[in-house]
Amino acid sequence: MPFLGQDWRSPGWSWTKTDDGWKRCDFYCDYERDENFNLSVLNVDNPEFYAAEKLDISAKKRRKEHFNNTTKNFYHEKWIYIQKESTRERHGYCTLGEAFNRLDFSSAIWDIRRFNYVVKLLQLIAKSQLTSLSGAAQKNYFNILEKIVQKAIEDQYNPRLIREVLQDLSSTLCILIWEVGRCVLVGNINIWISRLETIYSWQQQLMNLQITQHLDGGPTIRDLPLHMQNNIITRFTDAWDIINLGQVTPTLHVLSEDRLLWQKLCKYHFAEKMFCRHLIVSEKGHIDWKLMFFALLKYYPTREQYGDTLQFCQHCSMLFWKDYHLALLFKDTGHPCTANDPASCLIPVSPQHFIDLFRF
Repeated sequence: MPFLGQDWRSPGWSWTKTDDGWKRCDFYCDYERDENFNLSVLNVDNPEFYAAEKLDISAKKRRKEHFNNTTKNFYHEKWIYIQKESTRERHGYCTLGEAFNRLDFSSAIWDIRRFNYVVKLLQLIAKSQLTSLSGAAQKNYFNILEKIVQKAIEDQYNPRLIREVLQDLSSTLCILIWEVGRCVLVGNINIWISRLETIYSWQQQLMNLQITQHLDGGPTIRDLPLHMQNNIITRFTDAWDIINLGQVTPTLHVLSEDRLLWQKLCKYHFAEKMFCRHLIVSEKGHIDWKLMFFALLKYYPTREQYGDTLQFCQHCSMLFWKDYHLALLFKDTGHPCTANDPASCLIPVSPQHFIDLFRF
């Protein structure tokens, strides 16, 4: 059966079916048989020669560019198989860009439990793995980032975290554009310059973002009893969130400066053997836990905490988002697991662990 598709790999000839089989049609011979055919149209010097064909190609090119510029969604799956090498049963392997495209990160940002997880993953990719993504994965990356910025602007949700991601991404793009030729960039250099300008525009919008005060007449945090305010502030695991909350009212400022609060925060994020190396004592002879926290922060990473993460099945080598509602109602594991006890095979995947899964 001949290949008739309009593809760059096809020979580009027209074929016709005869009693003796398929034969290639000659462009000129068909018209020579037609007595009414005007041979002047075959004059190459005629400006109308191939005009219709050129217009058709230009229209197809415009439609393709419009589709590429307006397409924001990718096909997503609930789970993917992590394959690191070729076998008899399976050929090829799964890459970071393929997993990033196939897993539903675009919808995950609308789940408050998964939002910080996706943002942290984008930040790690921006720091070290951006050039390892394919062109489609890079396009998906910036589409998801655009949705995150829009959410931060419209809902005023965690703009500080988004500013950090944009700062890391802009620094990486500046280095890549400056070292163009010594590093691999998928696409034209003008595309990356345009992306960098878009990032600067997003940063400016977030810098000018004004948090509006909700005047619905309901109770606020300042109306709560003192012990409830203290209970709320002790639930925070981010030091900057505690500092920002302490700027709301004088009462919260006093609670945010509590030594016991910062002591618990230090013990939550760092091991006790790290305290001896960076011990900071105040003028009164007490340990200044707040200063010691930021001193430890310069040398050690903090402990990560997310409401929901990707799950990895060690038995099936499956990576997937687990729907806890379906898991409670129908005992759904989130993937077609063949283990006798699927729950014992699952491990949570941190953003850094997600990237490490594809380092072969």
